[in-house]
Amino acid sequence: MRLGGSLERRRRRGARQGGEPREGSERGRGDPWDLGGRIWLVGAGVIVFGWLLGYVVATRLVFPSPPATGDLYEVPDLAGLDVPTAREQVEGAGLVLEGADSIAHPTVPRARILGQSPLPGQLARPEAPVRVTVSLGPERRTVPDVRGLLAERARILLESSGFVVVTDSTEAEEPRGRVVELAPPSGQEVSLPAEVRLVVSTGPAMIPMPMVLGMPREDAVAVLDSLGLVVSEVREVFRFGRDQGVVVEQEPAADTELTRGSEVRISVGRGGVGREQ
Repeated sequence: MRLGGSLERRRRRGARQGGEPREGSERGRGDPWDLGGRIWLVGAGVIVFGWLLGYVVATRLVFPSPPATGDLYEVPDLAGLDVPTAREQVEGAGLVLEGADSIAHPTVPRARILGQSPLPGQLARPEAPVRVTVSLGPERRTVPDVRGLLAERARILLESSGFVVVTDSTEAEEPRGRVVELAPPSGQEVSLPAEVRLVVSTGPAMIPMPMVLGMPREDAVAVLDSLGLVVSEVREVFRFGRDQGVVVEQEPAADTELTRGSEVRISVGRGGVGREQ
């Protein structure tokens, strides 16, 4: 065994221990950023994946985007058309006529379109529905019979039924304020709104009682009859001279307002002694 060789080996071993790190010691400590870097990358990947998943769920399931609009068609004006013609125009515009409501209208003829939804000129998607409202024409009602009613009550009844009331007056035998006639006549069916004219009685014509005193009996009775008055009683009373044979009393007095058919009484003078009749 050589002494020099042993010393050489010892010097080399010491140089390695003092100047160069040992390979086993460096492997034992390792790089502290290797584990932390891996954790950070994994966390970032989880966050990005979660965000992408939430976006997909929100946009596809919870709030899906509307379908592509495509072409838009202008809604045609259907006012005044009948339903078959309106259907042709709607389908020609790439839309669909869907359902119809009906209401009465005083001026638009029956089966004509009053309104529509969507409105004319608006834009709609292909095959979009268009609803229309169709007129049933004027509402028709029968004129009720209000003859004999007080004018105010008849007016309320007619106006509540949709009629327009106009009032006239005339002399009639019916009591004052009563309806004696109406036009159109009761029972006739008319389209609303319709005007109904009421003819209201002002009462019978008034006749002033004429002055028949001094007239011969026959003449007095003829005058009273011509006026529509009824001579219900003729009494004979004793009188002297020129009062014999003429009317000496009348009831009611002259110028009293009477209705046609009212009763009157007269007294006629007679000569000689006798009892009154």
